[in-house]
Amino acid sequence: MDKINLVGVISCVAVFVSFLLALFLLTVKTKNKLSNVLFAAFIILSGIDLSGFFVVYFVENQLGIETFREQTSFLIMPFFYLYVLSVCYSDFKLKPKHLLHILPYIIANLVVMPNVYLTDQAGKELFYSNYIDQPETLFLRVFTDLQFVFYIVAVFLTLNKFKKFYLENYTDPGNITYRWLFQLTMISVGAHSFVMVKNILVYNSLTTISIWANLLVGVIALSVLCWFVLKALYHPELFRGVDSKLRLVKDILPGIDQTSVVKSGEANEMEDKITMLRTFMHKDEPFLEPSLTIQDLANLINMPVRELSILINHHLDLHFFDFVNEYRIKKAMELLRDPAKSNLTILEILYHIGFNSKSSFHTAFKKYTNLTPTQYRNNSL
Repeated sequence: MDKINLVGVISCVAVFVSFLLALFLLTVKTKNKLSNVLFAAFIILSGIDLSGFFVVYFVENQLGIETFREQTSFLIMPFFYLYVLSVCYSDFKLKPKHLLHILPYIIANLVVMPNVYLTDQAGKELFYSNYIDQPETLFLRVFTDLQFVFYIVAVFLTLNKFKKFYLENYTDPGNITYRWLFQLTMISVGAHSFVMVKNILVYNSLTTISIWANLLVGVIALSVLCWFVLKALYHPELFRGVDSKLRLVKDILPGIDQTSVVKSGEANEMEDKITMLRTFMHKDEPFLEPSLTIQDLANLINMPVRELSILINHHLDLHFFDFVNEYRIKKAMELLRDPAKSNLTILEILYHIGFNSKSSFHTAFKKYTNLTPTQYRNNSL
């Protein structure tokens, strides 16, 4: 089997896997229906784009259809961005303004319309006989890369904001949502960068190298799709989003009269609230709940969530994530020092105090004690 046929076979398998995964996402019962639909659309569009390695042999005399297929690649990044938004924000909904994301797709089709859609077969063949040298081709390549950069920057900004929201309002130390989206974004950056290199090789007529590059693209695509499948199997609970109406404390504070904070009466009241909060944390131990959120804690102490957020993130100068973990680690230290609890394993202790993963617990414990849990236990008993 020559390399060109091998590229076709691998890409055909990758497309089949992508469509199969998309079917699973569209039919599986889940509360994350919109996220699944958007991710399925992203996978289907990626599969359609990847099908170019073999479908061209079936539409050789249908150049208009092949061009239309190529232009669907301009929908991949918009759907990826909308998917990230839907995962990050639990209350995300599609709105009419999101139709603006199809503008690059419309522009791309308008660019090729005169020489492809509105011309006869002979005109289409003439256009494709010198496709690489056509000004439309150069424009579309540059436009594709610019669109990719725009959406990747938008995704990273969204993830950065999501991480800040999470730290100020949630405590789950094994935040799989952020890690999944960050990994997916970095893989997208790597894959697109490789495709850019491959396109440069094509433009420079390095045929042999470009064939090997196409083969590697197919293998990478198939590997990534298999990774998607494994993620769906091992982490069916994906995903947990934050409320988009939440505001970061740094955005709330400018609207607060800061002069009132320095008044002695207000200062004493703030100290009383901090004392009350710490007493409650120590006595009632709400931090033992792995999924504790700032909204949950606010309900438990009967305090407005906005006020509690300012109290912890501003006056105590701690993220809610770190504030709760401080009590979890202190509880772990107490259990590790207790001779009566020496029969408990490290794993049993970390689950008991509210952590969900060994790595997260070890990282947090070492941050507070400069020791591993085992070292601390050995030094204490």
